[in-house]
This record gives sequence, structure tokens and C-alpha cells, in this order.
Amino acid sequence: MRIPCLIALAGVLGLTAQGQAQVARQEVHPVQSVTLSDTEFLSGKQDGKPVTLAGVLRLPKVGPEKLPAVVLLHGAGGMGGSGSSIDEWSQELNQIGIATFAVDSWSGRGIVETQTDQTRAGRLNRIVDAYRALELLAKHRQIDPARIAVMGFSHGGQSTLYSAVTRFRKAYGPVSELEFAAHIAFYPACMTTYRDDDQVTRRPIRVLHGTADDYNPIAPCRAYVGRLSKVGKDIRLVEYPDAHHVFDAPVEKEPRKIAAAPTTVHCVLAEGDGGVIMNDETKQPFNYGDACVVKGPTLAYYEAASKQARDYVRTFLIGIFALK
Repeated sequence: MRIPCLIALAGVLGLTAQGQAQVARQEVHPVQSVTLSDTEFLSGKQDGKPVTLAGVLRLPKVGPEKLPAVVLLHGAGGMGGSGSSIDEWSQELNQIGIATFAVDSWSGRGIVETQTDQTRAGRLNRIVDAYRALELLAKHRQIDPARIAVMGFSHGGQSTLYSAVTRFRKAYGPVSELEFAAHIAFYPACMTTYRDDDQVTRRPIRVLHGTADDYNPIAPCRAYVGRLSKVGKDIRLVEYPDAHHVFDAPVEKEPRKIAAAPTTVHCVLAEGDGGVIMNDETKQPFNYGDACVVKGPTLAYYEAASKQARDYVRTFLIGIFALK
């Protein structure tokens, strides 16, 4: 891990004198992961290109007490980039006694952002990053391994959601059968159907989504949540009327369109043979040149929805972690 990368990450997450007043201790840890394409991931490939990522652990208390923790996965804009609310969520959770571990999936891979080019990183690769973070935290002296949840946003929300799939956990999860205590996915992409994606953890899964989202539309998530609910899985979709993508990110107080950002808003995709993602309309392997791909989604903070989401997540995690 290059020292400049760690310093830059620390700066992004507010590791300043002012920021330190909000937590008892902050630590930067290397996270050993691998880089895989979606096809490699879906094929179960184990020997991807090794990569060292960085994660910032914020502890609300220092002492003998074992704390609950949440792994945070940023969106396509990166740790502190466009649409990011990682810092705000770290503060929010620390305030109620929950440690946070924010994983930077981009810097170690030489990526700045994937909003304008989604081919720079696999959509599912970060599930591996999340599992590696889980393994690391489970060994930390102050973290309770039975109380570690994962929460992600947009690109990271997709990884958060599908990290609950049993098939993926068996292929890439901890050998100890350790699993996340809960999965909280903010506005993930749900338009791809994966094989056996209805076989998921018994742990609770929550999806928080805006009805006006034109980056990752809510309709496919309704369908996926409905499919899992019918087979008795503990999953719920919380909808926020009129909320756009990144509705919880104060950095986007002025609504704006990202003209160069491609979205699969009109695509219906499914995993085919050999882990290839197929376009249901063309019956051919999907690529970002397909007609169903459009550009120019909107990013917009929505204060009322953001407050409701924060209240919901706090209440949910207090219950899951049995906090007083």
C-alpha cells in the first residue's frame, strides 16, 4: 500500500483535528482483495489479480468493549467524489455507538471514478472487497464478529445487495462461514437476474430507494424484493417518493445531470452460460453500446427522504445490534 494513498484516503474521510473530535480512534488498514471481471466472478474464478485496498476504521469508543460495525461501500464516484455520503454516514453511525469501516475500492486499482465508464470495474467485484473487510474486522480487538453489517450506495449498493447471495458467499466469503449480520443497500442496480439469486442469507436485507431514480430505477428492485419475499426471505424495500439517485448525499444539494454517465435504465439483463451477462432484448452478450443504455441520469439530494432514511437505518441497526 502506497503511503500517499493512505494519506489521501485519510483526508477524504476527515482525519483532521476537527474530525477526530467525533470519534475515539481512527485507523487505516490495508485490505487484501483481488480484481475480477463480472464473467470471472460469476464463473467462480479464485485467482484474480491481487490488489491492496485501504479502509478507514472509525471507533466511537476505545476499551475492552466489543463494538458492532458497519462496512461502508462507496458509489461509482469514489470515496469522496460525486454523490458520496460516506463521511456523513460514518458520523451518523458513530454517534449511536457503531464503528464504521469505509473501504476505498478505487484508489488501489488506479481508478478515480466509474460513473462515466462502467467498464473500468466489474459490477460484482466489490462483493469480494466486502467479504475481505468482514474477515479483517472480525479479527479486530474491538469489533464483535457477530455484529458486522454491510451498507453500500449505488455501485456499492449493488455489491451490498448481492453479497447476501449464498452462491457468492460460498465462492468468495470467509472460510469460517462468517457472514454479515445485515445488508443495507441504497439505490442499487437490480436489473440483472443472476443464477440462484433467490438463495440468500437468513440475515435481514433492506433496500432503500427513491421512486424518481433514473440512474438505477426502482422497478427492477421491486421485482427482485418481491421474488425473495415470496420464498420467505427477510427482505424489504423502503421507498422514498420523488427521491432521485443519491438522495442522502448533501454534496448534491443542487440537482444535476451527469451527461456522460451511461445507465442500464431500460435494460433487462440475465446471467448466461459461462458467467456472461446477456441482454434479454438482443439475446446477445450485453455491452454499453446496446440500445437500452442511455446517458444523463440525475443526482439530487432530498432532505426529507435523507432524514427518513437516516432514522430508519438508525432504528434498524439499534435493533439488529441490540444497542441500548
